[in-house]
Amino acid sequence: MATGYRGGLIVMTSDQARRIAEFIAPLRVEPGRRVQLPKDFDPGYCPEGLTKESGQEQLKIGIEVLAEYQDRLAAQNIYGVLFCLQAMDAAGKDGTIRHVMSGVNAQGVHVNSFKVPSNEELDHDFLWRYAKALPRRGEIGIFNRSHYEEVLVVRVHPELLGRQHLPAHAHEGIWKRRYDEINEWEKYLVDNGIAVVKVFLNVSREEQRNRFMERIDHPHKNWKFSAADIAERQHWDAYQAAYSEMLSHTSTPWAPWYVVSADRTWFMRMCAAAILGHALITIDPLYPTVSPEVRLQHAAARADLVSEG
Repeated sequence: MATGYRGGLIVMTSDQARRIAEFIAPLRVEPGRRVQLPKDFDPGYCPEGLTKESGQEQLKIGIEVLAEYQDRLAAQNIYGVLFCLQAMDAAGKDGTIRHVMSGVNAQGVHVNSFKVPSNEELDHDFLWRYAKALPRRGEIGIFNRSHYEEVLVVRVHPELLGRQHLPAHAHEGIWKRRYDEINEWEKYLVDNGIAVVKVFLNVSREEQRNRFMERIDHPHKNWKFSAADIAERQHWDAYQAAYSEMLSHTSTPWAPWYVVSADRTWFMRMCAAAILGHALITIDPLYPTVSPEVRLQHAAARADLVSEG
């Protein structure tokens, strides 16, 4: 993905934008598609001919594109972007955020990692704590785990549902209802100028095992490992089923899911940058233009500054 420059700005041609769209198309879950993991999306997928070296070079270019488009997004102050990352443990969410967002202005990006809900959060509806963390216009908000935890971990561990203080009748058909409620909420966000970008980092069971062992074997990575990770690994099949249902029911025309192969770290990061970049290119934020009156004021101010020289 080569880019050009005009007047200091990155110029993204329609052909380049089309190639990015074509590159991420195989990762997109078409709305209405019935997904079965891992059969439908290979955690080791990589396009033929793409190498690690070329992928890393494309990631560098993608980071440059994100940096400028995020600057335009902030300047225009009309749209915001919600970037949701979901994955099994050790898939690489933290590293993806760190690398993909390395070139952007930190003031315009906010990362929220959702842990076990507090008592206050449990006393509200299941979307409350996520709504509180939404990005403002001009910002990119990143959810490191997201509102989809409410149809993933809560589904795999139904005892967690008991902590949410729901009335008895609310338990009937709860998962289908939550899918619908999430879809409607995301449609509301999109209608109000918040683009919703959703990426599932699809790691294989074997690669997760290798990464866990690496965290145990290397002292500087010990802090990343918890015995609870192994306990959750025992529910692998249940999580794969829950993710399959989630992808099938919540990939919509206004907020589709992208399933990114996570066994190759470099490819995963490249894809994440391309998906987020595609969303920003689609928005196409522009720097605001000033009125003729303001331009006259600028000219007068410049003349004053020149006179000081």
